[in-house]
Order: sequence, then C-alpha cells, then structure tokens
Amino acid sequence: MTVESKVIEWRHHIHQHPEFGFEEFQTSAMVADLLEQFGLEVHRNIGQTGVVGILKCGDSDRSIGLRADMDALHICEKNTFCHASVNEGVMHACGHDGHTAMLLGAAHELAQTRNFDGTVYFIFQPGEEHGVGAKAMIADGLFTRWKIDAVYAMHNLPGIEAGKFVTRPGSLMASESAFEIEILATGGHAAMPHMGTDPIVVGAQVVLAIQTLVSRHLSAIDETAVISVTEFKTNGTVNVIPSAVTIKGDTRSFTDEALAKIEKGIERIVAGQCMSAGVDYKYSFNNSFLSTINTAQETEYATQAAIKVAGEENVVGNCAPFTISEDFSFMLRQAPGCYVLVGNGIGECGGTALHNPYYDFNDNILMSGVNFWQQLVEQQLNK
Repeated sequence: MTVESKVIEWRHHIHQHPEFGFEEFQTSAMVADLLEQFGLEVHRNIGQTGVVGILKCGDSDRSIGLRADMDALHICEKNTFCHASVNEGVMHACGHDGHTAMLLGAAHELAQTRNFDGTVYFIFQPGEEHGVGAKAMIADGLFTRWKIDAVYAMHNLPGIEAGKFVTRPGSLMASESAFEIEILATGGHAAMPHMGTDPIVVGAQVVLAIQTLVSRHLSAIDETAVISVTEFKTNGTVNVIPSAVTIKGDTRSFTDEALAKIEKGIERIVAGQCMSAGVDYKYSFNNSFLSTINTAQETEYATQAAIKVAGEENVVGNCAPFTISEDFSFMLRQAPGCYVLVGNGIGECGGTALHNPYYDFNDNILMSGVNFWQQLVEQQLNK
C-alpha cells in the first residue's frame, strides 16, 4: 500500500469516528499506536488527550515542532458517502481529520527516510475548536519538557485552489473575544418611566457608542478590528420597563495592543453611560483566541518549503489577513513559528465552507500536506 493510500485510509477512519474536544480517546490512541509502529518515541495524554511523537536523527540539537489538531464539532453530518460520521451529532466539519492524517503521513515518511539532522516533535493537539487545547498542552509542559526551537501548523481552507499555499508574516488571523454587559436598573411601569430607571435606553446608547471604538479609538492602519453586538435581552414585557438588560457580543483584532484597547474601551463606555443614567452594571470580557502572529523568519522558511512542493505560482507568502481565529496562536507565544493555509478546493470539489454539515476534507490535497511537512523538516534540519 502506498503512503497516499494509507493517509487516505487514516483520514477516512478519523472522519468516520469523530470525537469532541478532550474526548479524542480513540483518535489519540490511533495516533499514538501508529507513531509507535513508525518507530517514534511517544508521549500520550499531554494536555489531557494530546499526543507528542518524537523522532531524532543525527547529532544536532536543532529541533522543529509540527502541530495538527484532532477534535471535531457538534454538527450533524449530512453527507452520505461511506466514511460519513457514525457518531450522531459529531462531525469533522473543519478538516482536523485531514490535518491529523497529513501529519501522520509525514511522520511515516520521515521515519523511513531520516534525511535530516535534529529532532522533530509531532504535536497532535486536542480541543482546538474552543481555544482550550493548545493552552492545555502548554500547561502540561509542551515547551518546558522539550526544547522546540520553532513550531508550525497547517489548516485547509475551502475557496482556495486545491494544494495552493497561503500565509503571511505578522498577524495572519484575528483574536476572538466575547463580552457580556449586564445593565441593572429599577425598571417600572411603561406608562410611568419617570418613576424608575430604564436600562433599555442605556443599553441602546452603549450599543451605538461601542461602534466608535473601531472608528475613533483604533488606528485604521495598524489596529484593524471588528466589534459585533450579537445579543440584546431584557426581563421586561410589553407594558413593563425591564430592570435588567444583557448585551453580548464578539470582537476580533489582529494585535495584542488593539485587544487590550477594546477590552478597556468597552468597559469605559459602559461605565460612562451607566453613570450618567444612574444605573449599575456588570462587565466581563473573555478572550478565547489570541491573534495568530507569524514570525517573519519562520514564515519565509515555510514559504520556501511550500514553493519547493507546489511551485512558486501556487504559493502566496504575503496574503491578506483573515478575521477567523485559531488557538495555535498560544503556541506562537511560546516559540517562533508560522501557520500556513492550504487550499481545499473551489466549487464542488473541496469548496464547501468549514463548519458546514456537507463539508469534507479534500483527499487530493493530503499528499500536498505530507510533502510540505517533509520538505520543511529536511530544509530546516538539513544535514
């Protein structure tokens, strides 16, 4: 059986048996067992269900980390092909099955050829979708138990030509944070608003004022951001002014500095509006993902490897940033590195959007990923 056939087989098996974050028991066991079969040193249960495979060759103390995510989503799959999910309500709708299979393929090939001098860390991460897996592996000593000089990751992207690689130095993807504001008033009878305080009016002013953060408090050049209010709920009814309003929303930004300004700016606006109206408030701001910031040198290395594999015409080394988010961002705060996107295809073959019940990873790009990983390792840990 060729390596491509094996990678497809692994991918289909993982797709058929998806597991949610920190529940990747079968997937991580399969990964660990295969890595041991390839001859790697294997460490299980890193960050709960994560796996680290170690392959050493030669005498060099240089090293490189390659990361793939393993978790699936709570989505009911609507595909009818033979490898569709057998676990009801859970689906690999983001391609983590393909990412895992590609990294397994690279481990298999590198264990066979050993055409490098140094140490490769194959990092199979749980719980990416909710921004907890990378932090769990880091807390479990990923970067302190082992010396990882640089770390890389790859994700498929529908809507880009199959096998085409895109990345950029600096902020490739945005941070993601959620905020919640509770405005606490006295409420009252809708016919006698002067007898109490009205949180709806205050809430409406807060919603409008929050929009000025992007337009008037952040640089249009260096601090691009998105702030979206997505929920506005009250405990009132048609003839009752409510006593409480809850406002929730989502923010995206590309730098840690912009993120800090947004967090403080929202509370400053809420505090000012509430003080002027004589009402109280509660405020929480929860960051799920930091911005994914590639280091310049490692981005150049990744771009060179991609050109070797796909040809210069199929590699964009300075693409526009994306407002989607990725918890690999936390690993990039621990070591220099680069996150790369590989095209999953356009139209019927690979073009279905991520997180869609009809999505499927494009088997035609599996070897593009395997070859990229192998080229990157042999390039960075050259003999």
